[in-house]
Amino acid sequence: MAMTSTDSPNVAAAEPPGSKNALPMVFTLFFLWGFITCLNNILIPHLKSLFTLNYAEVMLVQTFFFAAYSVFALPSGKVIDRIGYKWTMVAGLLIMAAGALCFLPAAMVPSFPLFLVALGIVAAGMTFLQVAANPYVLVLGPAKTASSRLNLAQGFNSVGTTVAPYIGGLFILSTVPLAATQLKLLSPSALHAYRVAEAGVVKLPYTVIAIILISFALAMTLYKLPKIRTAEDAPVSDDAPASHIWKQRHLMLGVMAIFVYVGAEVSIGSFLVNYLNQPNIGNMTEKAAAFYLTFYWLGLMVGRFGGAGITQKLRAGPVLGVAAIAAFCLVITSVTTFGHVAMWSIILVGLFNSIMWPNIFALALAGLGRLTNLGSSLLVTGVLGGALIPLFQGFLADHIGIHHSFFLLALCYVYIGYFGFSGSKARAIA
Repeated sequence: MAMTSTDSPNVAAAEPPGSKNALPMVFTLFFLWGFITCLNNILIPHLKSLFTLNYAEVMLVQTFFFAAYSVFALPSGKVIDRIGYKWTMVAGLLIMAAGALCFLPAAMVPSFPLFLVALGIVAAGMTFLQVAANPYVLVLGPAKTASSRLNLAQGFNSVGTTVAPYIGGLFILSTVPLAATQLKLLSPSALHAYRVAEAGVVKLPYTVIAIILISFALAMTLYKLPKIRTAEDAPVSDDAPASHIWKQRHLMLGVMAIFVYVGAEVSIGSFLVNYLNQPNIGNMTEKAAAFYLTFYWLGLMVGRFGGAGITQKLRAGPVLGVAAIAAFCLVITSVTTFGHVAMWSIILVGLFNSIMWPNIFALALAGLGRLTNLGSSLLVTGVLGGALIPLFQGFLADHIGIHHSFFLLALCYVYIGYFGFSGSKARAIA
């Protein structure tokens, strides 16, 4: 499995039979998990007001969700080696459906901890999808266009994240929540009745999501996806002990790049509704702010579809570095300004976030051969950044204000710039 470029993973040069027919099916998976992940950004302001939580407490939504990735990522890679890409993706869909159905009892109680458990189950299933689908897309075609193909797949992921705030806002933010001072005036029974009614708005959307996930899982079992070689099927020439993975410097640096990238992307999406709600930033209601959240994810969608063409002509590393510099400048602009300038500069970060995940992923997997599945699993553990960085930003927002807490994300983009320009060059640790 020879490498053609340090910007593409070490995948088979020959296109597997049926690859073009398989891509639409896999792209639909990217859409589904993008949609479901982005609904968290609508859940956060809803649960914050419902349970009168501070920023750090409500960011446990992202902590539970993305921590599941670090727990299940490595086991997912072993599952792929045992049952293959297709059945791993089917299992992921069914686990996600089970998690979505757990929203029903969480809303009936209602209980914030139960919501967190439901989110963790959804994320566990999504981890199976991520670990299987990302390298699967990379090998469904020539190695030289692997990064471009993953950018295109992530574009469909961003279609899901773009429509989710609008649809989620219609269902989940459909009512005007009572202020904390008003909630204190309610009797215990009235407060419980209010919370049951408000929590109940999640039942319909998550029931529909569960039905869609189960239906798609059944469809995948009947669909004949092309069989791709897993790590166990790699040729002897690619033989390498699993311990060799820790000597891949660019992979280790890539895990950290995924960590800070996902943390930054999730933090912006998580805080944006509350950020635009601030009098000195957007001065708008949460429902109106949810509409502007769509523009943030729309930027990712436009950038990823555009990035699919850009990375066919330009090297992925420098493209990643330039995007990180632009994102850094926009975050600093938002932190140091107010009103529409601060609002639109943070929204525009989405455009430059767009190519980061696929480019980091492709660069970090370059040259791994039969260790590609294990490398993919390690990269997905980096999604833990989505659990920790929003939590840390929530702590900063509670102490120095939500406006200046975004400075933390500027530091994330500094590291991503380093990885794009230098750290992504494939070489082993001596």
